[in-house]
Amino acid sequence: MSDKITKSPDIRFAGFTDAWEQRRLNEYLTTSKIKNRDERFRKEDVLSVSGEFGIVNQIEFQGRSFAGVSVATYGVVEKDDVVYTKSPLKSNPFGIIKSNNGQAGIVSTLYAVYKPNDNVDSKFVERYFESHQRLNSYLLPLVNKGAKNDMKVSDDNALSGMVVYPVEVDEQRKISSFFNQLDNLITLHQRELELLKDTKKVLLQKMFPKVETDVPEIRFAGFTEAWEQHEVGEFLEESKIKGSDGSVAKKLTVKLWRKGIVLKEEIYKGSISTQYYIRKSGQFMYGKLDFLNQAFGIVPDELDGYESTLDSPAFDFKNELNPTFFLEYVALERFYKYQGNIANGSRKAKRIHIDTFFRMPIFVPSYEEQQKIGLFFKQLDDIIDLYQCELNSLRILKKLLLQKMFV
Repeated sequence: MSDKITKSPDIRFAGFTDAWEQRRLNEYLTTSKIKNRDERFRKEDVLSVSGEFGIVNQIEFQGRSFAGVSVATYGVVEKDDVVYTKSPLKSNPFGIIKSNNGQAGIVSTLYAVYKPNDNVDSKFVERYFESHQRLNSYLLPLVNKGAKNDMKVSDDNALSGMVVYPVEVDEQRKISSFFNQLDNLITLHQRELELLKDTKKVLLQKMFPKVETDVPEIRFAGFTEAWEQHEVGEFLEESKIKGSDGSVAKKLTVKLWRKGIVLKEEIYKGSISTQYYIRKSGQFMYGKLDFLNQAFGIVPDELDGYESTLDSPAFDFKNELNPTFFLEYVALERFYKYQGNIANGSRKAKRIHIDTFFRMPIFVPSYEEQQKIGLFFKQLDDIIDLYQCELNSLRILKKLLLQKMFV
């Protein structure tokens, strides 16, 4: 009985109407037997497979070669070859499959190398298995018998499973080319996002005074006066509005590394004996136990009325202090790390209590200059958030298209 099955994806390029056919992968790929017996390639030519960057030179990518004394048994990888990482990775128990778009080289016996036949585009093979879910469902039935918990699949056996590919190689090429362009767009957005984040880091260093100075390197026009030293407690007042107990409280939490204040998700119901306190939008909060991990944030409007314990205290602003300016200031490494370490002394996991926090010194300019600095970084954060949203949208779009453009 023939195991040929025909199907079609939900989305296709115009001009292609033939149904895709189900065949064994060994009809598209052949196991490569080419070894580096003549040692034409050396340790400098050893390749690795990266989930994000594809097939890369080991030394250029990882800083060193992990090859043994001899590389004679290593498999040769030529352009358009397909490489499968037989050993499990942290990100996927079955490893990954990539096509070689770059330079020739060699890989250790931990990898399988395949030659594409005339009826397949090697980049399409990579795209077909890009989804871990698809790769896992394909390889799971092919796990070597008797391997127990080892998820390895032998070189030849990895080709014995069924795939559904377009009959026409031109359609395969169009699909792989489309996803290459989409990946380039995602990479561009990622680079622009990282550039914006790096730019903000530089500006934070330049627009706030360094330790033991009272004037920043970069200022808005019209401001020349030195910043004045105060204590944090001059500008904050603790809020202690009693709320619910832990069993019914709508909880929020302060995320580490200045990633904001978010809804706290709990698997188990909280304790009825734990007192929670109501937090208001616009209040500043920090985590007593995670001061050195930048657990700072401003309560967003959507979490107004949510609650936390006194381990995450909240504060109202007073005496003309711009909230955004203050948040950027305390999140500076030269403030939170320096002041936090002074408060911690030699002990680990010591809480930064409110009276300690209130005594920490802070240099403050006029309220008008604070507002300008705060607004500037708020606008910069909005741009960064916009780029992050666009990047997330592109990744979601790619994930959806991988489902809709393949069978």
